[in-house]
Amino acid sequence: MSNQRAEASSDTPADLPCLEKIESPTGSPPTSSLSSLMELENCVSNLSLAHEIVVNGNFCFVPRSPPTNSLESRVKEIVHRAFWDSLQEELNHDPPNYNHAVILLEEVKSMLGSLLLPGHIRLRAQLDEVLDMELIRQQVEHNALDLHRLAEFIIHTMASLCAPVRDPEVRALQDLKGPVELLRGIFHVLGLMKTDMVNFTIQSLRPHLMQQAVQYERAKFQQILDKHPASLENTTAWLQAAASEEASGLRSPADSPATDSRGPLSPTAVLNRAYTLLLHWDPQDQKYPETVLMDRARVDLLSQQLQLLVLEASVLLLTCTLFQGSMPFPQGFVGKLRQSVTALLEGSHTREADLKKALLGVGEKVLQQVTEAVRTQGAGALPRESQDLLRGQISDLWRDNNPVRTLIGERVQGFLLAVLQGGPAKRSPELSFPLGLLSAELAELGTAFGRIIHFNRAVFGPFYAPILRKLLLLPGEAETGEDSR
Repeated sequence: MSNQRAEASSDTPADLPCLEKIESPTGSPPTSSLSSLMELENCVSNLSLAHEIVVNGNFCFVPRSPPTNSLESRVKEIVHRAFWDSLQEELNHDPPNYNHAVILLEEVKSMLGSLLLPGHIRLRAQLDEVLDMELIRQQVEHNALDLHRLAEFIIHTMASLCAPVRDPEVRALQDLKGPVELLRGIFHVLGLMKTDMVNFTIQSLRPHLMQQAVQYERAKFQQILDKHPASLENTTAWLQAAASEEASGLRSPADSPATDSRGPLSPTAVLNRAYTLLLHWDPQDQKYPETVLMDRARVDLLSQQLQLLVLEASVLLLTCTLFQGSMPFPQGFVGKLRQSVTALLEGSHTREADLKKALLGVGEKVLQQVTEAVRTQGAGALPRESQDLLRGQISDLWRDNNPVRTLIGERVQGFLLAVLQGGPAKRSPELSFPLGLLSAELAELGTAFGRIIHFNRAVFGPFYAPILRKLLLLPGEAETGEDSR
């Protein structure tokens, strides 16, 4: 698996042959600490790769390309041009110098061989027969090498091995006439085909890996702990913060009485609380729990979606609370209002200045739509005081401690805690206004969050248990090691 990763993520350009690695300098053998560090890096790499394959159904490797007009892109272009221009000069000699061309043909044969499956017995025999490197070297010595004939065979073989999506690129190779153009095009398409093969292998491995994923990831993480016993420091601090918050009674109205702070804390409740803390993690805080680090990007994305939903619900609650008592809104008004709020708030959560600006626009748009609704109902004009009040309340939602935003946030956290307590197969709890208007989005978010958390709990539960046992022991129980639930 690590070899496949190295092939797919290599910085070697797709249309250049692989270069041999330079040997370590004489007299500077790798130290034991460096060897241990490399083993650890390989262990973490395999763990991350296996986890990504299991949890991300769309995971695949994509050929790496430097940004357009970047220094790396310009250097790459210069190196490519120099390499292929040098080959062109060698082939233009009289007689032609085929030394480097033979090396490239040998590389092509190796790449084609790596794409063959065990059942390709006949094709492998043809490959060994036509690209017989000993015979090719003899033809070079007698100036009888026919590069075009070999290129035709290579292109025909590529056409029989490539995925349907590569058919246009393979057909385009047949239009190339110069030997250098042909070789360069062949290397480029072969690089894409190798990436396709890696992705095909990943898709084939996924069902088998999913059956062993929990045991595999747990074993790999244990290897990391064996090498670095302090690898759970951030996780311990994270669980300790969750236990403190749970004990202080900072829970949503949806929490059950069983988690009351006056009784012993439940390890399950503390762990669920810890998981919800991840959705409010400070992006600048680098002490992220080690056990959830592989899912941080996914959790951060859900956190952004959650912030947007909380803001939407807050705007809807403020608007409807202020005006619905004095007049009935026309049918479909709330749905249209929500669409406008969503569009204006999209992408505004990343910076405080952007959020302030977006909320000013939301306030004006809400007032515009409310005014139109009032006119449709034949009611009088909105009082200036009411307009200013709503505009000010909406613009004040940028504050994290805003009372309305805090209230909605607590309700959403209660919903997510109920999802985690009920398990992924249980029905989502009922939602009151205004969260009921966002029920589809919240259910989708809760399902995605629950899927991440339940897999994490299955893998790392044995690592959480001793930490929680130590944190939640009542006075006098430390010697017994009993878990107070």
